[in-house]
Amino acid sequence: MEDWVTIQNLKRRNPKMGTRSIAKLMGISRNTVKAALKRKQHNGYERQEEINQDLKPFEAFIQDSFINKRLRVSRIYEDLKSKGYKGSKSALYRYANKHLKTSAPGQRVFKRYETTPGEQMQYDWAEYSLILGDKLVKVYVHSTILGYSRYRVYDASLRIKQSDVFEALELSFWDFGGVCERVQVDNAKVFIDNAGTQNFKWNSRFQNFCGFFGVTPSRSTPYHAWSKGKVENPFFYLEEHFIKGNTFRSFAEFLERLKSFQDKVNDRIHDTTGVKPSELFEKEKESLILLPIDHKTGEVNRYVGIAEEFRSVTADCLISYGGNRYSVPWPYHRSQVWIRVSKGIKLLVFSHKNRLIASHDLSLDKGKVIIDDEHYKGYRSRSDHNSFAYSAQRLRDRFGEQYEKLESFLLSVKAQKRINPAHNLTRILSLFEHYDDSDCIQTMEKCSEYNTYSATFVEGFLSNNAKQRPQQMSLLDIAKHGLDINQEEVSRDLKEYNLELTKN
Repeated sequence: MEDWVTIQNLKRRNPKMGTRSIAKLMGISRNTVKAALKRKQHNGYERQEEINQDLKPFEAFIQDSFINKRLRVSRIYEDLKSKGYKGSKSALYRYANKHLKTSAPGQRVFKRYETTPGEQMQYDWAEYSLILGDKLVKVYVHSTILGYSRYRVYDASLRIKQSDVFEALELSFWDFGGVCERVQVDNAKVFIDNAGTQNFKWNSRFQNFCGFFGVTPSRSTPYHAWSKGKVENPFFYLEEHFIKGNTFRSFAEFLERLKSFQDKVNDRIHDTTGVKPSELFEKEKESLILLPIDHKTGEVNRYVGIAEEFRSVTADCLISYGGNRYSVPWPYHRSQVWIRVSKGIKLLVFSHKNRLIASHDLSLDKGKVIIDDEHYKGYRSRSDHNSFAYSAQRLRDRFGEQYEKLESFLLSVKAQKRINPAHNLTRILSLFEHYDDSDCIQTMEKCSEYNTYSATFVEGFLSNNAKQRPQQMSLLDIAKHGLDINQEEVSRDLKEYNLELTKN
C-alpha cells in the first residue's frame, strides 16, 4: 500500500518523471512502477521491506528476546552488542516495529515448540554488571536447559571466550549426567564462522566439541524465534529473582548463591509443564546419551580440543602460563600436561589421562612463580627440605623480587652439579641464611662471572668479602625477650622457625 501511494504521488507531482526514474529513486523494478501506475486503486500487494544486513545473523536471537523473553528493544540492543552486532540502534527499532510488534497493544505471540525426553537441550549466555565486593564487574552467566523437563544448569565466568563456553557446556553435561540428541545455540562466533543462510558454516572447534560428546549442533534460524527459548526463559527469571537488587562479596560467593538459586528453580513447579523440573528430569535423564568413558579407569573423559593448551613440566615441577610459572605435583615433572582457564579466575592442570592434578588462582602480575608446597612432598628425597625444588623455592621466596638472574643461577647450579645438585643447593641456602641479601646477591653474581657454582666457592667468597652479617633471632629468642612481632613482618618462612623449634 505504501509503495503504491508513493508511486502515484511521485507521478502526480512530477508528470514528466518516467518509470525508470521512479524505479531508481524507490529501489524497485520498473515493471512494479508500471503496474502501480496502471492500477487506479491498491489491490492489496505490499512490497516486503529488506532486512538490515547487520541484523540478519541475529534475527532469531532478536525474535526470541522480544517475543519469549519480553525484553525491551533497548535491552536487546545491549545484548546484541555483546554478541558482536555492529549496526545502529535505530535499525533495530525499525526492525522491531515492522516485524515484531502487533496491532494489539502489548500483545506478543509465539508458537510453542515441545520436545521429547532427550531430544534437545538449549544453551545461551547473558552479560551482567554486578557489584562484587566494592567493584563493578562484568559477569557472564551461562545457562543450559533440557527442552523436555526444563531442568537447567547455571554457571558463570569473568570472560566469554570459546574455552569458557565449552567449559560451561561440559560442566552442564556432567551435571545432567549425559547429553541430548541436539544442542540448540544462537549464531555467535564461538559456534558459527559464517551465519549467512547460503554460506552457513559451523566453527570447526565447536563441531569437534559436539562430536566428542555425540551431540548434534543446531542453531536458531530466522523467523523461528520459538526454536530457542521456552516461554519462561531462564535469563528473564534469573534477572528478576536473583540479579536485581543483589550484591555479592566475591565472585566465589556469586557462584555459590547461583548454584543455590539453580536448585531452587529446578524444584519449583514450572508454569508451562505444571510439574517441577527436578521431577521431569528423573524421567528425561533415562533418555540422555551417556558421556564418553575411559574404559581403563572408568572415569568420564574431559574434552581437550586446543593444542596450544598443552604444556611441558620442567624438572622443577613448573609450567608456564601468562608470563608466570605454576607448580604441579612432582610425579609429573618432565611430562606433558594440559591446562584450562576456568571461569577466568582459575588455572586448572590436567594429566595426559585427563585427571585434575593442580589448581591455582590466576596471578594478575607477570614474572611470578606460584607454588603449592603440597606438590613437592617426597620430591627426590625422603624429606622435603633436602630436595632441589624445596631449596630453589626458598631462594625464590627470598630473592625472587630482588635478583632477576635467580632462575639462571638455579639452572646453572643444576647443570654444573649433575650428580647431586640438591645437596649443593641446600648447602648454598644454608650459607645464605647467615648473610645479608646484598652479600648473597653479590656472591651469585661472582658465581656467574667465574662460572663456578659449588657451595665451597660460595662459602669462601662470603667469608672473605661479606660486608654485613645480620643479627637473626629464633622464635625461642623472641619469646625469651618478650618481643611482640607481627607475622607479616617476618621475612623468613614460618616453616623455617618450626624446624628450629623442633631441633631445639
